Amino acid sequence: MNIINLQDKNLYYIGGVVRDKILGLESFDVDITYEGNAIEFAKSIPDAKIIQINESFGTVRINSDGKEIDIASTRNETYPQKGHLPVVENIGCSLKKDVLRRDFTINSLAQSTLTGEIIDYTGGLDDIKTKTLRVLHDESFIDDPTRIVRCLKFSVRFGFEPDEHTKQLQDKYLQNVNYDMSYKRLKKELIETFNLNSQKAFEKFVTEKIYKLLTQADFKLPDINFENLIKKYQPKNVWIIYAGILPDIQKLPLTKTEKNIIDDFYSLREKSYSNDFEIYKNFKGVNIESIIMFAIYEKEIVEHYLDNLSQIELAISGNDLQELGIEPSNKYQKCFDYVLKEKLNNPKTDKSAEIKLAKEYFGII
Repeated sequence: MNIINLQDKNLYYIGGVVRDKILGLESFDVDITYEGNAIEFAKSIPDAKIIQINESFGTVRINSDGKEIDIASTRNETYPQKGHLPVVENIGCSLKKDVLRRDFTINSLAQSTLTGEIIDYTGGLDDIKTKTLRVLHDESFIDDPTRIVRCLKFSVRFGFEPDEHTKQLQDKYLQNVNYDMSYKRLKKELIETFNLNSQKAFEKFVTEKIYKLLTQADFKLPDINFENLIKKYQPKNVWIIYAGILPDIQKLPLTKTEKNIIDDFYSLREKSYSNDFEIYKNFKGVNIESIIMFAIYEKEIVEHYLDNLSQIELAISGNDLQELGIEPSNKYQKCFDYVLKEKLNNPKTDKSAEIKLAKEYFGII
C-alpha cells in the first residue's frame, strides 16, 4: 500500500484502510496513526505545512507534497459515561494499546508505512479469512452500543457474521438497553447502514431486535421491500425511509427536512384514497420518501401514483381564468379541481381542452 509519501518506523495505516486492502476493496477513508505524539512528529517533517492541530485528541492535519493528511497519535480511551463519547487518555501510548480500544478485530489491523508489514494483535487476519466479526472485549457494546449497528453494517457490506460470543453479547445488551446514550452517534451509524439500501440489513435490524436501541416498544417487520422501491424511484434520503417508520424516531437529532418527511408520513396515514383524485391530492407536493414509507400500508396505491399520476400537471393557471373574465376567488381552486379530475381520467388532455373544461365549469358559452 502506497497512499502517502511519508515513511517512518512509527507511522502506520490503521483500521478500515488495511482491512479493505486485504479484501481487495477501494477504501475512501485512510486512517493513519503515529506510535507516539503525532503533533511533534508532524513538526519534524521537512517541507510539511501544519494546517490544524487538536491537542486534546493528539491529532494533526498537514499538507505534505500537495496532499492533505490527517495523522492521529496512538491513544487510550475510557468510557466514564457508558454510551457517550469516550475520554482520551495517555496520548502517545503503544500501538497495541491503541489497537485494543477499537470495535472489531477486523478493524484493528495496522500496516507499517515503512516496511508494509501488517501488525495483528487481535487475530483480525484470521477473522477476515473466516468472515467473522468479533469484539475485542466483553464491555464493547456497553461502552458504545452503536457498535451493534456497525456490526450489522459490516455484516451487510462484507458478508461477515458475528461469532457466537459477540452475538450473545449483542443479544444480552439489547435485552437491557441503556437509553442514556449519544443519539447523534446512533444516527450516524443508522445513516451509514441504511444508506446501503439493503433489505437484508433492514430485516436483520428488526428480527434481531437491534431497533431496541431506539425504542422499548415492540416493532414487527412490515411486509414491504423498501430496497426495490428505492432502486425504482431513486429518493434522495434513503436512510430515513427505513428508520422513519420506527417508533420513537424523534429521539434522534433530526434535520428540518427529516422531520418534515416523518410528519408527512404520519399525515398520509389519516387520509382517504378511494379514487385517483384523492390519491393525487394527498401525494402531490409531499416528499417522495414519505410516499415510499407509506407503502407499508398501501403499496399498490403508492406505485400507482408514482408510476401513473405523479407527472400529471395542469397547464392552465389563474391568468387563463382571468382572461376568461373570471375574477379571482375561491372558485379558482374548485375549477382547477374540476379540470384535474377530468385530466386524471384522460392524461392526454391539452391546455386548449383544459380551457374548454374551465369554461364548462363556469358556464361560459
